[in-house]
Amino acid sequence: MTRREWLAGSVGALGLAQGRSKPNVVFVLADDLGIGDLGCYGQKEIATPNIDALGAAGTRFTSAYAGSTVCAPSRCALMTGYHTGHGRVRGNGKNELVLRKEDVVIPEVLKGAGYRTGMFGKWALGALGTAGYPTKKGWEEWFGFYSQTHAHKYYPEALLHNDTLVELVGNTGTRRRDYAPDVIHGQAMKWLDGQRAGQPFFLYYTSVIPHTNNELGRDTGNGQEVPEDAPYGGKNWPQVERNFAAMVSRLDRQVGQLVDKLKEKGLYENTLIVFTSDNGAHEEGGHKHAFFDSNGPLKGIKRSLTEGGIRVPAIAAWAGRIPAGTVNDTPWAFWDVMPTLAGVAGASAPKGIDGMDVMEVWRGKAKKTHPYYYWEFHEGGFAQAVRKGDWKCIREKTGEVRLFDLSQDLGEQTDLAARKPEVVRELTGLFEKARVESADWPRPKA
Repeated sequence: MTRREWLAGSVGALGLAQGRSKPNVVFVLADDLGIGDLGCYGQKEIATPNIDALGAAGTRFTSAYAGSTVCAPSRCALMTGYHTGHGRVRGNGKNELVLRKEDVVIPEVLKGAGYRTGMFGKWALGALGTAGYPTKKGWEEWFGFYSQTHAHKYYPEALLHNDTLVELVGNTGTRRRDYAPDVIHGQAMKWLDGQRAGQPFFLYYTSVIPHTNNELGRDTGNGQEVPEDAPYGGKNWPQVERNFAAMVSRLDRQVGQLVDKLKEKGLYENTLIVFTSDNGAHEEGGHKHAFFDSNGPLKGIKRSLTEGGIRVPAIAAWAGRIPAGTVNDTPWAFWDVMPTLAGVAGASAPKGIDGMDVMEVWRGKAKKTHPYYYWEFHEGGFAQAVRKGDWKCIREKTGEVRLFDLSQDLGEQTDLAARKPEVVRELTGLFEKARVESADWPRPKA
């Protein structure tokens, strides 16, 4: 489908939706937050009362999957509706590969359906001057970091606001006064305060918490930068872990403030709120994921294709539409978000994408899901994973193939590949079916 054909179809869908009260959408994306880092997913040490309350007000998903095990390809899958077998960006290793003019993303779809669009935080899909830059991809207003490397700095000397570089004078030289997540949060709150009932909006809030400053971590052993370690300063924990916990609680407070603002303005009842993370827990900047059991019952962390690298916390809340206080184990993935939000807006998603509208799954009305789910990863080699039903098959970078039954072995401890060769044959066949070769992300030659 050409971009022109998609636009024509989207306008047609908008016409069908006229006369309906379109819901607002607030999508909150944490960075490297593990499924075990939140109280509502079992965390005992770190306080996350606001996110827990959001989970109680909506549905908490236990089989939600990120688009990838690292940042850029995961966000590409989220924005475009293509998994990493077909997506433009399949790894972090080639940051010059940004979205192209022909790549249709969620803000373009919703803007075409009459939505105001604002993004605040980390983009990672196109630098200033490229076709993938936010203001060229449907964002009416954006403020934050354009790349994952830029976003390593919690006290950067500058951020970007639309097409303008904004100097953070408190961070010049050796000063560390303007904490980027707080500055970005302030801009998001200001934008949200300007929204009004009757004019639907899409807020994409992409926090960099609790990602680490990798460069600082290599220098000091503590890359979890935060203005203060409260309320954990008195804990007998390593300083890096006090900082990590303080970062997660800071994100929790900011999510609470977003929800409070929606309620204050009378917008909450007509707003779909989604909270999730771009991949599994990290172990960088001196932080140890086992300290807080950040991956919960799952094996692996960021940069692995085991469940701990790709299964993420996810909450959807929408008063009167999505059931409150429920837990849902039906799988869905980031590439489903594009068609789901298009459906919410009464618009058409591009044809031929990998995602499907899962709103009825989110509402607890259906268990329909994909025949299988697929991931590939290109850093340090080439790895693939597929889930079909309860079977999970991984082809490691070494070429070793492993098979797990997630219904009996969520922690992926028992490799059944030798005992189930017929299942291995079926799932490894999907490794080939699910992908197209990419000149930018070629599969290494045997």
